[in-house]
Amino acid sequence: MTEDVESREKIESSASKKNKKSITIEFVKPENFRQIYAIGAAGGHSPYDFRIGFYNDTPKMFGDASEARVIERSVETEVILSPVAALELNRWLTQHINEYESVFGPIARAIPRPRKEIAKTIDESTDIQGYI
Repeated sequence: MTEDVESREKIESSASKKNKKSITIEFVKPENFRQIYAIGAAGGHSPYDFRIGFYNDTPKMFGDASEARVIERSVETEVILSPVAALELNRWLTQHINEYESVFGPIARAIPRPRKEIAKTIDESTDIQGYI
């Protein structure tokens, strides 16, 4: 299997202040690497790990517009993280969202919500974006 080196990063490890060692980290993508686009994530945690499933939604229409609509939610992949890795992911996302917003402004939701919906206390991670 051939692997491509995506990037190299030098990290100074200061295990002791007297002995500084240089560590090179190589990021590689194996042949079966694939990227996905996800419109949302859902998951949970146990005492041992955090699980995040990334999904996409497909609207299914049945009958006329007055009848109920069905959304097919396809979980594209699931990531399982240790509690420490989940904490580091949270810090990494917070840092990059702050950097993004400092350049492009606040991230707005794709669809504005009516005021009465905003007042409700709901779990926003399960909202379906863009189809209702």
